[in-house]
Amino acid sequence: MKKILASLMAAVLAMGLVACGSGGSGENSSTQTSQNSDTSVAAQKVDLSGDPVEFLKGKRVGAQQGTTGDSYATELGCQVMQYSRYADAITALSQGKVDAVVIDEQPATAFMNQKDGLAVFETPLVHDEMAIAVKKGNSELLEKLNQAIATLEENGTLQAIYDKYITGVEGATGYTTPEGTEYPNGKLIMATNATFPPYEYLEGDEIVGYDPEVSKAICDLLGYELEIVDMEFDGIFAALNSGKADFGAAGFSVTPDRAKTVDFTNTYYQSKLVCMVQE
Repeated sequence: MKKILASLMAAVLAMGLVACGSGGSGENSSTQTSQNSDTSVAAQKVDLSGDPVEFLKGKRVGAQQGTTGDSYATELGCQVMQYSRYADAITALSQGKVDAVVIDEQPATAFMNQKDGLAVFETPLVHDEMAIAVKKGNSELLEKLNQAIATLEENGTLQAIYDKYITGVEGATGYTTPEGTEYPNGKLIMATNATFPPYEYLEGDEIVGYDPEVSKAICDLLGYELEIVDMEFDGIFAALNSGKADFGAAGFSVTPDRAKTVDFTNTYYQSKLVCMVQE
């Protein structure tokens, strides 16, 4: 009798183990299927000819805090991950911590030249007009800057700087201060954020790029010595309105919200906001 009971118990136990094994195998299979599905989606190349707006919806999007990319992604309802520098957002994209980065076209190109595996959608998100910012109500300086911008556009200086930094024309020299230039009108302080190539970035200890060179040409023309101060991007407007800087040049896109805080010069550059992803 004991042998019979032992045999029955062994059979029941064996059936239970088979059943448990079957159930466990099902869970692993389901998990594996899910993992394979996730891997498959991740492995799919993004269709760069598609609609970047539709792609961004519901995605984790990296942007530099306070930029138009930050505002655009927020208004679109994306899960926005803010960074103090675009370089950090690009690193997060490469590591898979965000699905995309919303950024101006030219800095996007500069970062793609530095790091493999990055690409942008063929269609831009929006076209931007860029300008220099001054303290709200500082009409005297605003008028001087506008006059200088018009002169530099007419005499080809803006194009020469554009060729050097934006289009990278071979042999383009940009702008050089003419010998004998004097500064009878004192000094102007420019606030910028030198993390945004080719607009402004560091070469050693020197801040260079499109905006610094345009600003140097403007100040030389107006008879002002130029001092450039590097600071956080989202602190520039406060620096202008507190008098810590005279003007800001940091790849600023003109927007209605920004125009409530500062005044902008006439446009001196046209840009595009683009969606950057992993290739």
